[in-house]
Amino acid sequence: MANVLTNLRTTVLISVLLALAFFFIYVLAGQGVGLGEPQVLESLLRWTHVVAGIMWIGLLWYFNFVQIPTMPSIPDEMKPAIGKHIAPAALFWFRWGAAFTVLTGVLLALAKGYLLETLTLGATVGFAPGFVFMGIGMWLALIMAFNVWFIIWPKQKIALGLVEADAEAKPKAARTAMLFSRTNTLLSLPMLVAMASFQTLG
Repeated sequence: MANVLTNLRTTVLISVLLALAFFFIYVLAGQGVGLGEPQVLESLLRWTHVVAGIMWIGLLWYFNFVQIPTMPSIPDEMKPAIGKHIAPAALFWFRWGAAFTVLTGVLLALAKGYLLETLTLGATVGFAPGFVFMGIGMWLALIMAFNVWFIIWPKQKIALGLVEADAEAKPKAARTAMLFSRTNTLLSLPMLVAMASFQTLG
């Protein structure tokens, strides 16, 4: 067992296989839903959407609740380890978590048949409150993902020295990245309440 747990790739692969086994056993155990039914695809899309979202928002909160507040107290000789190793790895999973959260969310909304209604904030169906609420959540998520890919990540590349830049550009880039990361933190709870509440109240 220790050999499995010391290898992250193996651990994650087994976790995915267990999750899929649980899912298909549940479906096949007489839930009245065949494997070819749309609910099966929708359920798998929802699961991948939630998993990607946990990766994205989890890392957003890691940066804002752990890394950024802790950096001033880290001795200067230790800071390069964060900038050269930990932050780039975290930013990789952060930005791709954002991308897959949006992709699976769009695919799920398409599969459920309400993508247009939510993106137009319910304008196509007389501004139905559920679609307005979910639409606000979707637009917040899109704004947050835009911030990740087109502001935070490019500025972090400068701040971390992953691209060539003047020395004075690094602190400015770091501050901009922090402010937009903090903006995403501010938007994250409203976005999540819209997403979660639509599923139970919509």
